[in-house]
Amino acid sequence: MSVEKMLITVPASSANLGPGFDSIGIAVNRYLTLKVQPSEKWRFHSESPELRGVPEGKENLIYEVAEHIAHELGGDLYPCDVEMVSNIPLARGLGSSAAAIVAGIELANQLLKANLTIDEKVRFASLWEGHPDNVAPSIYGGLIVGSHSAERTDVVYCGVPEIDLVMLVPDKELLTKKARSILPEQLPFKEAIRGSGLANVLVAAIMQGNWELAGQMMTRDLFHQPYRLPLVDGLEDVMNSIDELGGYGAALSGAGPAIICFTEKNNGEVLKQKLEENYPSFSVERVEPASEGVKVEIVNSAVTER
Repeated sequence: MSVEKMLITVPASSANLGPGFDSIGIAVNRYLTLKVQPSEKWRFHSESPELRGVPEGKENLIYEVAEHIAHELGGDLYPCDVEMVSNIPLARGLGSSAAAIVAGIELANQLLKANLTIDEKVRFASLWEGHPDNVAPSIYGGLIVGSHSAERTDVVYCGVPEIDLVMLVPDKELLTKKARSILPEQLPFKEAIRGSGLANVLVAAIMQGNWELAGQMMTRDLFHQPYRLPLVDGLEDVMNSIDELGGYGAALSGAGPAIICFTEKNNGEVLKQKLEENYPSFSVERVEPASEGVKVEIVNSAVTER
């Protein structure tokens, strides 16, 4: 059977942007890459420090997702050797698990030659993840706004924002499970309305390119950031000072503990230097919106027998 050696590349993502909880996300130029080739058995391995300790066999998340998709599509996967390369920090709020989910879907898509549409990939990924805010940017690239339920997933692609991004990344991890456990089971009706209004204005401001207003909405979130402040040292200070430092706004990246800051195009390096001076306990990194989502490159063809 003729098979192909391939590269699957998936961008990281930053979700929520404040009040867009579980609904808004942006792709970021940090990447998970799979180098896939046929093998006698499934093996996942990596020399990337970010992936130290990741399972090497079928308990790997990428395989679990790929096998699930194959089952849904009624196909069988042939075994592969998968070298993983990543510069997405784990458990920091940059969608490392979402990137792995998208990689698993694309792996099954390619091995089965299923020709899944973007909408189908987003639906599969959202069903696995439970919401589209991280997985959809990793599939589309750019910025997305989405809604998800058991019945349907609706995602709007909003293009690639003309902005600079700066990330503050702490040394310690924060597992999403812990960050979720601190959230309330319900909000008072009037507070939910206010939170929804902030999210609506955030989206409208982004679509108009009014990032000054969007930045204000980011720091006024009512859905999750107020409850997660005790888990992330420095978050409140960064959000309160970002305007003075020359940024549009700042928000917890996903469940955290990384913080994403937005500023005007070509001002990222200036903001980075100011943040380094004011918050020396963080690793401060310039990043950019990733214009492309998951992509596949066929390296060569090989011949194997089953």
